[in-house]
Amino acid sequence: MSGDHNWEPRVVLFVNDDEAAVTERLRASVPSTFDGRDTEFGVHTPRGYFQQQLNFDLEQELAARDWLTFSEQNLCMVTAGAVFHDEIGLEAVRERFAYYPRDVWLYLMIAAWWKVHPEVNLVGRAGFVGDELGSALIGSQVVHGLMRLCFLLERQYAPYSKWFGTAFSRLECGAVLSPILSRVLAAESWQAREEALMAAYDVVAGKHNALGITPPVATEVTRMWEWPFKVLWGDFPGALANELKDPAVKQIAERWPVGGIEQVRDVLWSGGDRRRLVELLDTAE
Repeated sequence: MSGDHNWEPRVVLFVNDDEAAVTERLRASVPSTFDGRDTEFGVHTPRGYFQQQLNFDLEQELAARDWLTFSEQNLCMVTAGAVFHDEIGLEAVRERFAYYPRDVWLYLMIAAWWKVHPEVNLVGRAGFVGDELGSALIGSQVVHGLMRLCFLLERQYAPYSKWFGTAFSRLECGAVLSPILSRVLAAESWQAREEALMAAYDVVAGKHNALGITPPVATEVTRMWEWPFKVLWGDFPGALANELKDPAVKQIAERWPVGGIEQVRDVLWSGGDRRRLVELLDTAE
């Protein structure tokens, strides 16, 4: 539990629209401290809360462009945690956001594989010309990409960087992959780095094939032509693209093949500019 950002015992109460006026009465009756700590509470209507966190009106239908412009951290926040009492249907609202629809999910995996797929051979290529720092940097980026893929493969929202590693360790594959990925980051030579990456790549590729969402993709590790670099040539992005059915998602994938809004770090903390990004998805050529 984080102790920063004015952490304190906190209650979030959800009420119907016609009950929102109860806020001031509660403020007068809730004790200002509990067990020596200041207290805090919030009163929200579901519609107001989701408007605040996601800049989305619950009266609307969710579209692909909405899913791709929601901050994943905020999706994680509004769907995680326990609801202790629910008279107003909050759980039904949260269920709408439980996870990405099938084709949005596939598209995000396409983009995630493209963050990994072309980069793996560069670990060896940078190291081969004596650039161990560059090789290590590329390796760390591939590690992050593989971790991101694991969240997608297990259909779990990934939190922001502070909690990313902790949440990864709790995934089904976390116990297997964590020591392998640690070897990548600790490697002092490009050969050792590449060897550990191939082991990690094999685990993640195996998870993809085990889902059965595409025909099996080749997972054999080979050498890159005449070069002394190891690669895995399986076309995971292509296999996933062939499974897209939703015309809206297919159109986005063709002109915006980068993934969700997490690629634009500056909007992590607020959904306020999400509508501008929706317009970008609508108008990009």
